[in-house]
Amino acid sequence: MRKEIGVVGLLTLIILGMVTFKKMNQADPWRKDQLMEPSELAAILNNKSAHQPMIFSVGFAAGIKNSIVEGPARDSANLAKWKMQLQKIPKNTELVIYCGCCPFDHCPNVRPAFKVLNEMSFSNAKLLDLSHNIRVDWINKGYPTDNSQ
Repeated sequence: MRKEIGVVGLLTLIILGMVTFKKMNQADPWRKDQLMEPSELAAILNNKSAHQPMIFSVGFAAGIKNSIVEGPARDSANLAKWKMQLQKIPKNTELVIYCGCCPFDHCPNVRPAFKVLNEMSFSNAKLLDLSHNIRVDWINKGYPTDNSQ
């Protein structure tokens, strides 16, 4: 019985170590100050006199008013399209990216897209902090959508 508990404990430690190591090697490419709350972007979009950032969906679809759909950034073809789009934009452009397929801590699209922004030295890039998904954190709150006036 003691030997079985020791083996289970050892296996648990190995698994926890692997998960921690994997998490450490997948550091987020954005800083905390580069996260934008949905309410902040909604307020900007609702204020016609406010400077409007460029908004890019790096996921499967749009949803946010005035956003440009680049397609899922986890796909190499879409990532190449994203890089081409960014080459046409000044490096100090205010821009916001989002996916919204799932919580961004699990999202396969926001990391590669934001990594490209860093590699290309964009200085005013933000990631929309969709802690659940686009429906819960944006649409259900009545924020401006691509279908709204």
